[in-house]
Amino acid sequence: MSDPTTADLTPPRGVVTVFSDIWCSFAHIAIHRLHTTRARLGLEEQVAFDLRAFPLELLNDAPSPRPGTDSEVARMASLEPAAGWQLWQAKDWLYPSTTLPALEAVLAAKEQSLRASEQLDLGLRRAFWAESRCISHRKVILDVAAETGAVDVDALAEALDDGRARRSLADQAVLAASDRVDCSPHLFLPDGSDHANPGIEVDWEGAYGIGWPVIGSDDPKVFEDILLKAATE
Repeated sequence: MSDPTTADLTPPRGVVTVFSDIWCSFAHIAIHRLHTTRARLGLEEQVAFDLRAFPLELLNDAPSPRPGTDSEVARMASLEPAAGWQLWQAKDWLYPSTTLPALEAVLAAKEQSLRASEQLDLGLRRAFWAESRCISHRKVILDVAAETGAVDVDALAEALDDGRARRSLADQAVLAASDRVDCSPHLFLPDGSDHANPGIEVDWEGAYGIGWPVIGSDDPKVFEDILLKAATE
């Protein structure tokens, strides 16, 4: 078996590779900005997003702590309100204990197309951050897939049932744990450049889950440069 850490991370022209976790608020902002900036620039036919997993729970060997995500909502929402945010509103026991099934579903949807995968990924992020839905549950994942209008739900259900994307998820976890990928989100472009948490400089006040993020700077314009470069180089 080949070593995932030796894989070429440079995508072909017209593709941006994105490593991220759905639990990550910074990735929620980055994915939203990628979609909205691409649409504003009229590049929806020229640039696609290849979503890869940066599974924090595997890297940290523990589920993502809810106090951590709760502590991020208000501060990150002030940077990009349109991405969709709310503190968790459903019953406590419905808070997702894992994002692995959702990440696997996004990878499985790539069998259909990058667009199907993109739309499922975007829908699952909004389902968690803005709608308080339990994205670790199979039915919720399939419901979100149906809502996108871009995913063949029966084909996705079959892929989840036979686990065909699980090997890819495991390989991407190995790559995410290496020094090739720094964080969620980390973007890779066709010209060989890469951008870790593009546009945002952040520090923390206090420990994760106890303190809160402190934003040093935020430059959404970097996404214009990323998308134009992906389309032309």
